[in-house]
Formats: sequence, C-alpha cells, structure tokens
Amino acid sequence: MQIFKFGGASVKDAEGVRNLANVLKCVGYTNTLIVVSAMGKTTNAMEKVISNYFDSKHELHSSVQEVKKYHNNILLDLFENETHAVFENIDDLFQELLQFFDHNKSPNYNFVYDQVIGFGELISTSIISHYLNSIGLTNSWLDVRDYIKTDDYYRNAKVHWNQTQELISTNVDISKLNITQGFLGSNSNNFTTTLGREGSDYTAAIFAFCLNAKSVTIWKDVPGVLNADPRYFENAELLNCISYTEAIELSYYGASVIHPKTLQPLQRKEIPLLVKSFLNPLNRGTRVGKDLELTPKVPCYILKQDQILISLSSLDFSYIVEDNIRHIFGLLHDYKMKVSMIQNSAISFSVCIENNYNNLERLLLHLKAKYKVKSHEGVKLYTLRHYNDAAVKDIENGKEILLKQVSPEIMQLITT
Repeated sequence: MQIFKFGGASVKDAEGVRNLANVLKCVGYTNTLIVVSAMGKTTNAMEKVISNYFDSKHELHSSVQEVKKYHNNILLDLFENETHAVFENIDDLFQELLQFFDHNKSPNYNFVYDQVIGFGELISTSIISHYLNSIGLTNSWLDVRDYIKTDDYYRNAKVHWNQTQELISTNVDISKLNITQGFLGSNSNNFTTTLGREGSDYTAAIFAFCLNAKSVTIWKDVPGVLNADPRYFENAELLNCISYTEAIELSYYGASVIHPKTLQPLQRKEIPLLVKSFLNPLNRGTRVGKDLELTPKVPCYILKQDQILISLSSLDFSYIVEDNIRHIFGLLHDYKMKVSMIQNSAISFSVCIENNYNNLERLLLHLKAKYKVKSHEGVKLYTLRHYNDAAVKDIENGKEILLKQVSPEIMQLITT
C-alpha cells in the first residue's frame, strides 16, 4: 500500500489534473490511496466566502459564484460532454454549500469555517475522481469524514486514533485505487472538522499509519525538501536525505514543506516519507526515514512572517518566576496563540506568537492588568539550523534585531 498526496498547486487547473494522471501512469498506482487538497487558491477563495457570510452578506453569492466559475472552467476543459455526471455532482455540492448558509444558526466563526472550507477538497476530489475514471484509471471516491474522527476543536481538531484506526482498516479496500480529501475529518455529531491549515499531509500520514503503508509520497512543485524556501532565500539546495528527528526539528520551527504533525505517526511505524516533484516524477527527491544523515550537511533557513513579539516585565520590578510563566502560558492557551519562541530573564519575559484566531487585543488587555507590556506586530522570525558564521552574517546583514537566541544547533532572530 502506498499513499500519494497532491497539494493545491499540483491540481490548480485542467493541465494539473492531467499531469496527476500522468504521474500515476509513470510511477504506478496499484494499491494506492490518493489524498488531494483544494485546487489552486480555492482555500483562500473560500475564506473570502466565509468572511462575506459574516461581514458582507450582499457579496456572499457572488463570491460563491466566483469559486464555482473557477471550477467550471476546469470541468469544461477536462470533459467534452457537459451532460457528464460530474457536472451534476459539482452543482449538488455548491447547492449544499448554499443550503448551509441558508439554514445555519450558529454564530461561531470557527464552526462555520470548518463546515464551509472543506467544500474545496470535496469538489477537487470529485472532479479528479471522475476524470481518472473517464480515462480508464478506475478508482473509488471516499469521503474522508467517514474515516477520520476527531474532537470538537474546530480549525485544529485532534484525531481520535482508535476510532479512526478501526474505520480505516475495516472499510478501505486497499486493492483498489482510492481518492480522498486532505485536511478534513468529522466529530461525534458528524459535523465537519479540519486538522489545521496545510493539514492534507497529516491526512496522508493518518491513512499510512492505519493501513501500514510502505511509504507516503508528497508531490510538490519543488524538487523535494530544500534547505530554504526559494521564495525568500537565494540558492536553496535540495536535501537528499533527512532523518525523522531532523525533519521534526525543521517542522517545529516552521519549515513549510512538511506539516509539523505529519511525521509523528510515520515515525511510530517507520514508514518512509518521500517528497518529490510532480513535474519530474522519476527524479529522486527527498527521503525522510529512520537514522538517515542530513545530506548534504548545510545550514537550513526558516522564515516565519507576520509574527508578534510581546515583551513583559513586572509592574514592581520583581522577578518573573514560575507562577508568572504559568499564568502567561495559561493566557496564551486560552486565547489560542501559537508560540514560536520564548526568552526570559530575571525581570522580563518575551514571547513570539502567531495571532491565528484574532485574539491579540483581548490578550494584551488581560496581560496589562498584571505586567508592563510592549508589543511589536508584523515582525519576522528567522531560524537557522546547523548555522555557520557565513549564514549568520547573511541573515543579520542590514536588519534591526529585536531579539536573538543561540544554542549549539539553532539560532533564532526576530527582526522588524
């Protein structure tokens, strides 16, 4: 059994869907399960739909129609006959989406987000499944919400592993080519939940763990795992081999190629992870596995943008001690802040966070009741793993450094 995951960039248009089929023909698709994300920038477009539902209802239907038009253009390119069942299938999904808006009573943004955002994946996999069937690559379309069960933590749900294991191992026919959605699950009430942004990689790992797969391959628009994001750093190098531990470290600090939660279930069963180019499917790419040496051994650069640096000190210049730190982290948890870096001294505590749930103002107000508070929004967090003098000089050059933290393997800088 092998698991393939294709991201939105790989299926952003009809040519991408055809290329997915060519990849399958090139590398083989026997005993294969495919996990697919929403097409192109559909997730962003669906977030706009959700925003309009709450803030600009007069623009809601037009934003939905924009999403439908985008997918309809792909359908018309892939299928010559407009009476093909796929057209009705996709139309039904958009009708279901509109019916949700008409009948929803919940004011909870996170609940609404999860019920709406997943239509991107449902639509993309339906189109691709129909197309593969039309060219002779017979497959079964699976609704991932029937297999991955989670708690009720909308937008970052936790997997109920025992129930998920039972559902997948019992109901997935591994002798067939299967296609399903990334990113999604469902709770005990069968409401849709999501596994966190970029969670499709994690979906692939969940299926691999539950099916004892021989490997997971993530198909990307890059040659494999690079030592830096080429959008922000010049001369990025391909990493041929990485250990699970190294990959987990890179993921923890924000490397974008591999989702942070993807690696743990694979490591538990020593399932190799391959990251390869969907443009050059026969190229070697990157292999992540047990006890592999980082090859080549070069500095790895990670950039996280749109961070917030909060610096706290006590009102009476007393020490920042364990009770203070426990209180601060309790608030960070309550306001759902993702912590990227911390640093403390005798009388101060600094934390770099991501404001994913738009709770910053409430958090700062709460903190100011007990501490002197300074905050810097829109800062950048650079992380260098296996750094050397040249790498440090390159990153520091010309930047205002707000905070710096160094250990033998890791250096982190927060800059404006």
